Amino acid sequence: MALTGTFMMPSAMAWTDKPVKVLVPAPAGGNIDVIARLVADQLTADLGQPMVVDNRPGAGGAIAVQALRAAPADGQTVMVIASNVLTEIPHVLKGGFDPLKDVKPVGIVARGNLVMIAAPNVPAKDFKGFIAYAKKNPGSLGFASYSAGTISHYAGMILNQKAGLDLQHVPFQGSPPALAQVMGGQIPMMFDGYATSRNLIATGKVQAYAVAGKHRLSQLPEVPTLTELGYPDLDFSNWMGVIVSSSMPAELQEKIHKAVRNVALNPKFRGRMFATGFEGAEDWNIQQLAQSVKTEFERNAAIVKQFNIQLNQ
Repeated sequence: MALTGTFMMPSAMAWTDKPVKVLVPAPAGGNIDVIARLVADQLTADLGQPMVVDNRPGAGGAIAVQALRAAPADGQTVMVIASNVLTEIPHVLKGGFDPLKDVKPVGIVARGNLVMIAAPNVPAKDFKGFIAYAKKNPGSLGFASYSAGTISHYAGMILNQKAGLDLQHVPFQGSPPALAQVMGGQIPMMFDGYATSRNLIATGKVQAYAVAGKHRLSQLPEVPTLTELGYPDLDFSNWMGVIVSSSMPAELQEKIHKAVRNVALNPKFRGRMFATGFEGAEDWNIQQLAQSVKTEFERNAAIVKQFNIQLNQ
């Protein structure tokens, strides 16, 4: 269920009377950083305490996670994260932490969705047309991803398998260089996060074929889902939220959860989040969040094994 309802008064949400460090496992300017700063701004307003964003990029998020674990579990250090740091990256990059044991997700504020997009010079104008086009050109077309072992890679491999295609995987270091190749027509297709591709879709620089999920996007209502099109296994997204060290007392975790939920329900925050290309998130409690991480982690482990995706040491 998506977050709905009236948000609670902030005075009941305060878990601290001191400034809080908000770790971000990514450089300034990226999607995680943008959401982290929106969360920090709203928490600052709600709690009356400064939320100080501290970017700690590198090692697939492990540098920031290690900093979180090294800090006292007293609520003065939290981390805003995309769930793929816990559910995808550990399968292909050793980070020195156990995402199911060492950290605890305590709040979810947004969901980023995956969209199948194509170069403007691809003759197909919809998903079914692309499948026919790819089958007429076996082995000669490729799909870009923003790194091996990410959902943009998984989705392309599963599409190959389920649709009987022979698209060649072309990995990049991040979404922007992959998008540049698709936009330029050098690579015909990729699965990309809507938040990074939305402006290109809106301006016609890439074509949007389908949403890799079960529900259409409110910001892209005319684009069908792959579930609708007969590919329910192509259901990929990441949530954005807050995690803490698993050694934090449960009572304090619950206080932070309530404060983060308050942020997610705030109309001003939601408006700013939608403007960046994200959708509303499920209204999950701490136990449901932990189960979602475990489910996605295990699903991705099976995909990595099935397609023999190699671990980077």
